[in-house]
Amino acid sequence: MLISKANRRKIYENLFKEGVLVAKKDFNVPKHEDLDEIPNLQVIKAMQSLTSRGYVKTRFSWQYYYYVLTDEGLEYLRLWLNLPTEIVPATHKKAARPPRPATVRPGGGEGGGAYRAPRGDRDEYRRRDDGGDKEGAPQEFRPRYAGVGRGAPAS
Repeated sequence: MLISKANRRKIYENLFKEGVLVAKKDFNVPKHEDLDEIPNLQVIKAMQSLTSRGYVKTRFSWQYYYYVLTDEGLEYLRLWLNLPTEIVPATHKKAARPPRPATVRPGGGEGGGAYRAPRGDRDEYRRRDDGGDKEGAPQEFRPRYAGVGRGAPAS
């Protein structure tokens, strides 16, 4: 499909800036949702061309095309748009998170809060004081299940 160079440039610039592009599978829409004055068909066909060259990955779900720029596509668009290597798409930027303020937990720290029993090293967990083995049920113990389920007497 013939796409004007101006329209192709706008499509590629938007793809490079965002790193992703979404297009509804409707070829008759007069313009794309995000790109003004560019037909949706031209956007889909430009992305189809980049997909066939391996510069974009395509996912299709619920009548929408989702295009994600690959590393090879990043280099290709950087050359095509004559951009320096310092400029990267929004999907490749780390989100700047403000540092979390240091907070004091209530009850934590030395001498503050509720009493907590010392844990020790927990080696003696579930160990009997007399050193003997734990005894099970006596040999003559026979549990009886009265009247319900599989233990019911035959009737």
